[in-house]
Amino acid sequence: MPKIIAAILTKNEARHIADCIKSVQWADKVIIEDSFSDDGTIETAEKLGAKVFQSHFVNFAVARNTALQHAQALGGNWMFFVDADERVTPELAEEIQGIITEDSAPGWWVPRYNIMWGHTLHGGGWYPDYQLRLMKIDAAQYNPEREVHETVILEGPADYLKEHLIHYNYDSLAHFKQKQNRYIDFEAKILKDKGIKAKPWTYLTMPLREFRRRYIQLGGYRDGWVGLQLCSLMSWYTFATYWRLRRL
Repeated sequence: MPKIIAAILTKNEARHIADCIKSVQWADKVIIEDSFSDDGTIETAEKLGAKVFQSHFVNFAVARNTALQHAQALGGNWMFFVDADERVTPELAEEIQGIITEDSAPGWWVPRYNIMWGHTLHGGGWYPDYQLRLMKIDAAQYNPEREVHETVILEGPADYLKEHLIHYNYDSLAHFKQKQNRYIDFEAKILKDKGIKAKPWTYLTMPLREFRRRYIQLGGYRDGWVGLQLCSLMSWYTFATYWRLRRL
């Protein structure tokens, strides 16, 4: 039987870590790639049998590549990445276990339900929100140029799973704003490294384009008031990213 390892990146995830680990205990091993948590995350993970590795956080691509290296050293054939605020359903666990017993594709996309302040989203680009999380360890690495919203470089085509991850994305509007503010710096730096420069009209056209894409083209209107809020906020953060790029 191929050996599958579940990996979780953490930094002060005491609130989520226990439930997350319990949802992946069907894996042969659970590893934690931790950035020196000090809120009890490590202690909880170890009590639940997870193997904890610690290193200073550089970016998400580096952290995931480090986790792949640790999984390979532990004798893993397959890796399944799950975030601390995500849960694997029993149906998804069963599907994954069936997939890895076959000579299957080297990578698999997983559909994901995003729950934001109690609302399960159905539009705006937040569903089906496919994530490439299941991969053969020796056939995958993360693109080091993508520091956030990282992408997998895979040796071969990826296929699609049917069952879902559950993502408890944001508890409140304040939580959403706090997390998006962190992403702005990463995204602005990526644009800068690509040599992109904002034109005077970019500060208007790009946010409007983002709102139209999410609210109309991707059906954000289907989520009612929450959808309108989220699409408007993503438009604002597009503006903030280009403004940050200007400062850089």
